[in-house]
Amino acid sequence: MDSRTGLPVVGMVGGGQLARMTHQAAISLGQSLRVLALTPDDGAALVAADVQYGDHTDLAALRTFAKGCDVVTFDHEHVPTEHIRALAAEGVKLFPPADALVHAQDKRVMRERLDGLAAPNPAWRPVESPTDLVAFGDEVGWPVMVKAARGGYDGRGVWPVTDAAHATELAETLLTGGTKLIVEERVPLRRELAVQVARSPFGQVAVYPVVETVQRDGICVEVLAPAPGLPEELAVAAQQLAIDLATALGVVGLLAVELFEVADDSAPGGSRLLVNELAMRPHNSGHWTIEGARTSQFEQHLRAVLDYPMGDTSLAAPVVVMANVLGGAPGGMPIDERLHHLFAAVPSARVHLYGKQVRPGRKIGHVTVLGDDLDEVRSRAARAMRWLRDGTEGTA
Repeated sequence: MDSRTGLPVVGMVGGGQLARMTHQAAISLGQSLRVLALTPDDGAALVAADVQYGDHTDLAALRTFAKGCDVVTFDHEHVPTEHIRALAAEGVKLFPPADALVHAQDKRVMRERLDGLAAPNPAWRPVESPTDLVAFGDEVGWPVMVKAARGGYDGRGVWPVTDAAHATELAETLLTGGTKLIVEERVPLRRELAVQVARSPFGQVAVYPVVETVQRDGICVEVLAPAPGLPEELAVAAQQLAIDLATALGVVGLLAVELFEVADDSAPGGSRLLVNELAMRPHNSGHWTIEGARTSQFEQHLRAVLDYPMGDTSLAAPVVVMANVLGGAPGGMPIDERLHHLFAAVPSARVHLYGKQVRPGRKIGHVTVLGDDLDEVRSRAARAMRWLRDGTEGTA
């Protein structure tokens, strides 16, 4: 407890943009957010008052960080599971707990548990040898998707494999290098969706509207809330799935369920849902909630880990669009000048910059626009994004 405020101290392991935006939410709640960052240049370290420096893989650093925290949570999934268990055994309150978080850390563990829960998985198999991969491809049909069991994100750690020869070469290379693999069928994808739910230690849940996540080269570039044209039956099914998974896995905090909407002529409406991945933290698919929902995902995560009652998840406008800003080509006008042009061109856009050095393709921020008409709101969001990315109106 912070003696100055009489309110809890929440520790967040990781100093990236998620911790930065969680810090922003903590301010309005009067809470003290302590951040474990790697360097003073980390996004959260640039703005938070209570920052400690250390490596999230260093148990000693985690122990020092946790002292004085009422609860510890995470802005990424990369803390070793055994370290989380060790801290919990020493009396540290960590949310989500290790037994839950491992399902967001290890895709094989996740798929096995989802199978056990009869949740909608794509066809998949662990890969112990090139023979396993070739046999799976022959069984379900090529191409297939090979995934690293741990550590992949934003398109990394995922390899489309086209035939047996390609499969053998890739598996030999990756397995020899120590990468643990699974393989999944390539599904008849219509689009990608996501739904977030928050769950408290008491067991209260609050679920957000289902959104569409628009991907390019494996990276989310745009989020549309609510998911346009999604039948109510599928939307309700997605929300119920998220609630059921959060409860069954023992999640405390936010759970993001990334989904595939796949073509299925035998299903009502011609579509069904499959689980793609899980994340147990604030998530890129929920950045729109800062302005676009009555309670942002970041405040909701804090409420959940502190066992406060959940906030209202309803939309603040009929349509909300969030566009990620990826670093563009080097050079051009400085970022401050780009902001001048952006605000003149799209005064309704809300801008969030993460304090990152610009590199081509790196997420450096996002913009959010609210309104009534999807096409018009998307156009404004894209226009604002291009000013930040390119320093020009642009058209692509």
